[in-house]
Amino acid sequence: MTSAAVKTYLLGLQNRIVAALEAFDGTPFRRDEWERPAGGGGITRLIEGGAFFERGGCNFSHVMGDGMPASATAHRPELAGRAFEAMGVSLVLHPHNPHCPTVHLNVRFFQATAPGKEAVWWFGGGMDLTPYYPVEEDVRHFHATCRAAVLPFGGDDEYRRIKAWCDRYFFLKHRNEPRGVGGLFFDDLNDGGFERCFGLTRSVGDAFLPAYLPIVERRRDVRYGERERDFQTYRRGRYVEFNLVFDRGTLFGLQSGGRTESILMSMPPVVTWRYDWHPDPGTAEARLYEEYLVAKDWV
Repeated sequence: MTSAAVKTYLLGLQNRIVAALEAFDGTPFRRDEWERPAGGGGITRLIEGGAFFERGGCNFSHVMGDGMPASATAHRPELAGRAFEAMGVSLVLHPHNPHCPTVHLNVRFFQATAPGKEAVWWFGGGMDLTPYYPVEEDVRHFHATCRAAVLPFGGDDEYRRIKAWCDRYFFLKHRNEPRGVGGLFFDDLNDGGFERCFGLTRSVGDAFLPAYLPIVERRRDVRYGERERDFQTYRRGRYVEFNLVFDRGTLFGLQSGGRTESILMSMPPVVTWRYDWHPDPGTAEARLYEEYLVAKDWV
């Protein structure tokens, strides 16, 4: 077991994803290397005001410290006080076009150590899709790609477990609604040995581009107006609410003294809120709530 192999993979994943997104958008990503005073650092790759992406980021971070943050020990209280090492790639993309979905990817590795005790390690990650004007073909494609990534590591049972975990995790309890149409989510993964867990994590990371790019390639030129844009910015508010209230990665970054600009790069640039708003029956906006913001087996 070696964290060096994980770091090499994650840096390569960031480079591959950014290169593909730059080619798709036609705009270069900004590169921002940073150091964390308490230990470690990272590389932030960001696009703002691109031809296609209104805002997006693909971050690599590798941080360490003397004590695990509360968000990392919520499910493992016995690790409180241990030194830690954490690394990962986190991505969020917000297109201009409301017919193109927002998407999120994260793959990460943690290791907790203490003198005289065996190191404890685990992987986590996943990806999920947040459409505004969804097309069934696109949603089914995204989920089918996610399923194919998981099947070699436990078959359909493992896929359904991770898919259901995503549905539970990306859920706004105070709104009683999902953030989007789901995908994959797993955490605290260490069963089956290091190679199996690392292999599953790599497979999920490698599946991102084939899961997402075909969708936006199909929808990038769909026309839209003020109505669609207004609904997009309203639904983006749900994204902000989830990330600031529930997201474990955001909480870990802030609690561990991470770089705030990089942690909050996931925030959309234009967002609106309204009081007690509901879509009119029979509209495309109502269809999102009725047909897509519900837990379904898409494959």
